[in-house]
Amino acid sequence: MQQVVVERFGGPEVLVAREAPDPVAGPGEVVVGVRVADTLWVETMVRRGDGRGFWPQTPPYVPGNAVAGQVVSVGDGVDPGWVGRAVVARTGGTGGYAERVAVPATELVPVPDDVDLQVAAALLHDGVTALALLEVTRITAGDRVLVVGASGGLGIASVQLAKARGATVVATARDERKIARVRELGPDAVIDSEAPDWVEQARAALGGTGATVVLDNIGGAVGEAAFALVSPSGRFSAHGTPSGGFAEADPAEAQRRGVTLTGIGEVQLSDEDVRRLTARALAEAAAGRIVPVVGQTHPLAEAADAHAGIEARTVFGKTLLTVEP
Repeated sequence: MQQVVVERFGGPEVLVAREAPDPVAGPGEVVVGVRVADTLWVETMVRRGDGRGFWPQTPPYVPGNAVAGQVVSVGDGVDPGWVGRAVVARTGGTGGYAERVAVPATELVPVPDDVDLQVAAALLHDGVTALALLEVTRITAGDRVLVVGASGGLGIASVQLAKARGATVVATARDERKIARVRELGPDAVIDSEAPDWVEQARAALGGTGATVVLDNIGGAVGEAAFALVSPSGRFSAHGTPSGGFAEADPAEAQRRGVTLTGIGEVQLSDEDVRRLTARALAEAAAGRIVPVVGQTHPLAEAADAHAGIEARTVFGKTLLTVEP
């Protein structure tokens, strides 16, 4: 089979396709024939070597933590009825950029018949994280929600889910192409985050009183500027890093305004919660309440191109790797 290996820390060019033996299902495991592998911004950070000591991966390794496909074989102790079923699964942090992966059967979540495998793969991280963020920030009808960085997979899911709950949603994006596509998602307003007065524009779009919830998918200076838009007793989630780092909100100022601060730590989920929210995300997709935007796909062997686009922030929506059956 083919897999993609990070041969050393560095740029996208260190992602190289290699041949490897097919995996064999051990006791309690299945082998999934991968049709779609998820990609994440954080995988580009790990590949560059950023955050060494925080992430355990050391080259050479196969990146990828989530796949969608069909079960092709099962190991001892696993119900043979899984064979042939469409599933999604997390791979334990590595191994997903491959034509086949062996995973514990406990990681499998069935894909509903009317949900496409690309849609399922697009929800494996972003849909799960968006649902977890809505739980953490307790978004309900009547909330005024600012989604900072709404053009990525997580931002798109957050806009759709918050609107489905009856919230007023203002989204930010940059460049006219992305702004136009975010507008198609149905938020109440879209603000250009590169405009000098974007904070004032967002405040006006939020009714002049700010947001009860800010979901910051970007971090850095943009995320920190968004903190000023949280209304008293609101909630601010600083979980995004595409700018290079998490937004740093002043805890003393947050306490003075009664703002609840949360971050990436609040969405480090247990295995049970991951499976619960994965099944819920797939159900939301089947019901039409989440419609992930797969902006670009690349064949598995072109994983370097996928990473390059993600890092350049030229992509819209989800970037996926595909494997021909």
